[in-house]
Amino acid sequence: MTEVRHEAPMRHDVIVVGSGAAGLTTALALATTRKVLVLAKGGLDTGSTAWAQGGIAAVLDAGDTFEDHVRDTMIAGAGLNDEEVVRHVIESAPAAIDRLCDLGVPFNRESGNLHLTREGGHSHRRIVHVNDATGWAVQEALIRAAQANPNITLLPGRACIDLITGRHAEKYSGSGRVWGVYALDQDSGQVEAHVARATVLATGGAGRVYQFSTAPRGATGDGIAMAWRAGARVSNMEMMQFHPTCLYHLETKNFLITEAVRGEGGHLINPRTGKRFMAFYDADRMELAPRDVVARAIDSEIKRFGLDYVHLDISHMPADFVAAHFPMIHDKLLSLGIDMTTGPIPVVPAQHYTCGGVLVGVDARTDLPGLWGAGECTESGLHGANRLASNSLLECFVFGDAAARDILACWDELDQPPAVRAWDESRVIDSDEEVVIKQNWTEIRRFMWNYVGIVRTTKRLERAAHRIDLLRREIGEYYGAFRVTTDLIELRNLHQCAELIVQSALRRKESRGLHYTLDHPQTDAVARDTVLVP
Repeated sequence: MTEVRHEAPMRHDVIVVGSGAAGLTTALALATTRKVLVLAKGGLDTGSTAWAQGGIAAVLDAGDTFEDHVRDTMIAGAGLNDEEVVRHVIESAPAAIDRLCDLGVPFNRESGNLHLTREGGHSHRRIVHVNDATGWAVQEALIRAAQANPNITLLPGRACIDLITGRHAEKYSGSGRVWGVYALDQDSGQVEAHVARATVLATGGAGRVYQFSTAPRGATGDGIAMAWRAGARVSNMEMMQFHPTCLYHLETKNFLITEAVRGEGGHLINPRTGKRFMAFYDADRMELAPRDVVARAIDSEIKRFGLDYVHLDISHMPADFVAAHFPMIHDKLLSLGIDMTTGPIPVVPAQHYTCGGVLVGVDARTDLPGLWGAGECTESGLHGANRLASNSLLECFVFGDAAARDILACWDELDQPPAVRAWDESRVIDSDEEVVIKQNWTEIRRFMWNYVGIVRTTKRLERAAHRIDLLRREIGEYYGAFRVTTDLIELRNLHQCAELIVQSALRRKESRGLHYTLDHPQTDAVARDTVLVP
């Protein structure tokens, strides 16, 4: 049996959980005057930000307007967006781009000006980018700035288990006030208690609840599940975005082919007929329709014709143009024996983005005192029923900055954390049944893909709900009996997020945006959020 150590809680000014765009934006804005601890589950650069190929949407061209960007976002979101939030984020975009330029992000330029590309759902070229690897360039710049800041402590290899609230204090309180997190040190196997006057969740989405996803391995809905267990509301969890074009390849399961390939002229083709098919689904916008429309179109073609994939073809464009605009994708495909300059790319839809999440206001506050949130783990009102391409990184920068501003503005009102209990492992042992975790993880991801995917029915959702109920007791007993590991923490959170997604989907008796159900194909006259209360 492993020796159990109970470390004293470690105190900080602010704790930020997550080291992606939202988390590091928050930390850098706070670190002007506060000491900030940033916890990362894996390495500092293993989150979703580094995987973002496309870019950042911002109105920077004289022919474009904030009103156009607002309208495009509202149309993509099927009217479920909060227009006040949409307008605030979009009007904040130019300043966010300026801050990134100051950090040294090497955006593509043309004649000295930022080069703008176009993606599906956008009426103008407004996507600022670094070739086809924008997220990686942004992540590098943010990490570099954070490492150089003496007020920021970066702590990778920490899998957060639960939020510390009043019920964990030595003097019990049922207030729901958040005081920090319990986190597993993945190297030592010990659980640490980190406490602070303010805590910010920037943990990313829940993409790995699905069998096929473009999200990184760690996208297991940790922040959403922790906030829900602590008492925070979640909203619109049924709005799970499926990216239309993930590479279909037996060796590479989750390589994304960016929206910009279609934005720069790529055609979607049925490999059996050899013809473009988007005219049957959205004749006006064709390949530039929003992602939910394109994903359903591809799903329909695959099912109707019994295909494994469809083709995305940009080989009709000059080879130099393709290689220059998509160097990372071009090189990756070449390594797999596919030349996108001379032939098509086989693609299928895959889960891509979690549009719902922990409910936050425009100031990034959650329901729980002491807890803020930013990025994909939240539902801010920006995305509505479907995220418009390249609005996600923008949301991270705007709400990360908003969280920091609000924390600093109310700093004098934030109490010092009380004495809290160390993590108790006195009644658990090391597991000798790790296969249980793997089996349950696989089962969740498979039934979520089959029953809660691109096209849904009430019967499929009820089948998924039944399987979630069956797994609840088994996972709960396992969690209560054995010492925590990262895999067990993630399984617990995946199960919780699957339950929230299915509950939300069953409550929405219409088809809107990303939630498309054959039993309720109509769209209600009034758009309403699906809000779940713990």
